[in-house]
Amino acid sequence: MRHARLRMVRRGARLAAAGGIVLGGLMVTQAVASEPTARTPASTKADTGSALVSRLGTAHTAGTWVAADGKTVVAVTDKAAATQVTDAGARAKMVGHSMNQLKSVTKMLSSAPRVAGTAWMVDYKTNKVVVEGDSTVSAADWSSMTDLTDGMGSMVDMQRTQGVFETRVNGAEPIFSTSGRCSAGFNVTNGQSEFILTAGHCGPAGTTWFSDNTGQTQVGSTVKSNFPGNDFSLIQYANGQAAAGNNVISIGNNQGVRITSAGDPVVGQKVFRSGSTSGLHDGTVTGLNATVNYPEGTVTGLIQTTVCAEPGDSGGPLFSDGLALGVTSGGSGDCTTGGTTFFQPITSAMSTLGVQLAGQGQASASPSTGTESAAPSASASQGAAIAGGGVPGTAQPGAVEQVGAAGSPAESLLSRLTNPKNVGPGLLVVAGSLVALVATRYIRAEQDRNAYRRTYGGTWG
Repeated sequence: MRHARLRMVRRGARLAAAGGIVLGGLMVTQAVASEPTARTPASTKADTGSALVSRLGTAHTAGTWVAADGKTVVAVTDKAAATQVTDAGARAKMVGHSMNQLKSVTKMLSSAPRVAGTAWMVDYKTNKVVVEGDSTVSAADWSSMTDLTDGMGSMVDMQRTQGVFETRVNGAEPIFSTSGRCSAGFNVTNGQSEFILTAGHCGPAGTTWFSDNTGQTQVGSTVKSNFPGNDFSLIQYANGQAAAGNNVISIGNNQGVRITSAGDPVVGQKVFRSGSTSGLHDGTVTGLNATVNYPEGTVTGLIQTTVCAEPGDSGGPLFSDGLALGVTSGGSGDCTTGGTTFFQPITSAMSTLGVQLAGQGQASASPSTGTESAAPSASASQGAAIAGGGVPGTAQPGAVEQVGAAGSPAESLLSRLTNPKNVGPGLLVVAGSLVALVATRYIRAEQDRNAYRRTYGGTWG
């Protein structure tokens, strides 16, 4: 009976060890499968949509965007241009109006008497100039704008929208001044000092900012502001330097997204916005180079999106797949009912100010003068903003990581080894099972030797 029990124990141990090896292998396989696959940047493609538009010219094209299936689409006005687009591997869409014709409409609107509460942009997908009027636009003013565009026929789409187009004073992290609350955008540098790049309407040059509404902890002061016209400003840190992890933006719950570079979005791209009021939200880019007539003045060259925002989100970062895209300017609606939000493109703001993202090298110009511009890097191109040129709906904010106090090296190692998304736990199970399997075989061999000695010990010398 004793031998039978031992055999059962040994057999059970071997089966458990073998099962552990199988389980560990499955854990490793799952961890490897969950790793994000390497994606080829869109800028490495033979021809991006922006390159095709540049080559063919605005007389034969009318914009480019990313379709729902991730394919680059270029609007063209003739068959010859369509052939070149398809030969380059993109999708051509025949339209009735060239970009030159559509831009003539926006130029006419810009030269007309300004009406606060209106906005317009070229909608590449519909091949129209979409003109919107919020709830503050009177019937008389809207009628005048409609009369102005009547002669443009099918090139114009007039729309009334709910809510009010307004800047979002009151993100990332909140910053406070006597004029209200905004959200920090991105940390940037001119090579000597570091700054917060945020919205220009948050405050003029000389505005002092604090990290709390009691005014106890000073963050810095605005040294450069551009609003209206554009909507960006620089806040110089009081100590000249940002805190550690200066290229990580907060998305709430002690988590942040690491920003690796800057770029320009494309129509149809999924994007994310973080703000100190409403937190993290996502949406889609619907237009570029939009014009908005805020009560304070007109701002041009904006990114138009379906991402919601609320007062206090102003200046907060717009990003996608770890790429900085813009800072929150304003819009209509809220994050309960939805709405439209406009963003100042970060590449044009950094170029004008002569700065670049902190942690990305050095810029050459001082933001206090604005007389020199740092040319955007190759990564700051329209194509680079589409990570992998994949399906827009599959975009992610970027690499999410914990922010705040770091643990000890031992704690960090332990957390990596026990994270089921890593291969560490699976490898540990496999290694432990192999050790157990070898140990059971060794113990059995020793037991067999001892039993043999006891049985035949009298014959041994």
